[in-house]
Amino acid sequence: MEILEVFAIIAAVAGIIGSVLPGLPGPPVSWVGILLLFLNGNDVSLTSLLVWLGVVAVVTVLDYVIPSKFTSLAGGHKAASTGALLGLLAGIFFTPVGMLTGCLAGAFIGELIATDAGLGTALKAALGAFVGFILSTGMKIAVSGIMAYIIVAKII
Repeated sequence: MEILEVFAIIAAVAGIIGSVLPGLPGPPVSWVGILLLFLNGNDVSLTSLLVWLGVVAVVTVLDYVIPSKFTSLAGGHKAASTGALLGLLAGIFFTPVGMLTGCLAGAFIGELIATDAGLGTALKAALGAFVGFILSTGMKIAVSGIMAYIIVAKII
């Protein structure tokens, strides 16, 4: 196994991890793994490389759009989205369950503080932010997982 192949596998694993942890761009890191295989001369075409770059660009943009869109569809404000992100960051230290509950609680508290609409409205906005986060994260995991599979398949 050559050094670029080792780094491609590391990028694939880091991409999957980065799809869950905020702050680390998961799909772009996974794409770097495919790029490394292309540069190494593995069986990766330029067309495939560019198609995956397009997929990664779309997923990266949607990662920012989906949570805020679901929050606004549920009647939430920017404060719910901000609270969801802060709750997610606080929950990192408490396993994935902490991340999920932190996201939900943060959105709820953010919406409750920002508006005087009441508990029901804040809960609805929090659920919208939470569903948006889950969908966005699932999309990133799926794309990074497929790229990881491609990387491993091209090496083996």
